[in-house]
Amino acid sequence: MQQNASRTWVVAGFAAALYLAFVVAAYGFVSLLTDAEVIPSADAGRLVGPAIVGAAVLALLLYLGRALRHPERLLAPTLLAALWTWLAAIVVAIVGYAIATGTVLASLIFGLAFGVGWFGLLIPVFAALVAWLALLVARAESGGAQRPLWPWERHDDE
Repeated sequence: MQQNASRTWVVAGFAAALYLAFVVAAYGFVSLLTDAEVIPSADAGRLVGPAIVGAAVLALLLYLGRALRHPERLLAPTLLAALWTWLAAIVVAIVGYAIATGTVLASLIFGLAFGVGWFGLLIPVFAALVAWLALLVARAESGGAQRPLWPWERHDDE
């Protein structure tokens, strides 16, 4: 069953916003609990961390915009969302560090170390969770479910 394209992008947009909120909150909690910096290298500069998160959010938005058109399957799109966001984060970490420092080998090590660290692994975990929730919403909408109405929107015949 194919989903309406405009509704698909609305669900994908809200899912991306939820994903951003989850990642920022998780980064804050993990940073506080472990007393670790999200980007431990001062050489990376201040923009590498936000660029990593932004790339992951954009990757999730673009992927879900397309994947939610056919919400019949749950597992494969959920795993692919996790993979695409994780790869986007690692690539941006590598490129961002290379731009900041000018060293290719150090940037590869930085990007791969970030990808397998606590902060890097939070990206695919939350992407999988949010993609699964978005797919459930898209599946419910394609099955005929409608949004709940506010009390003033209801037309009860009492």
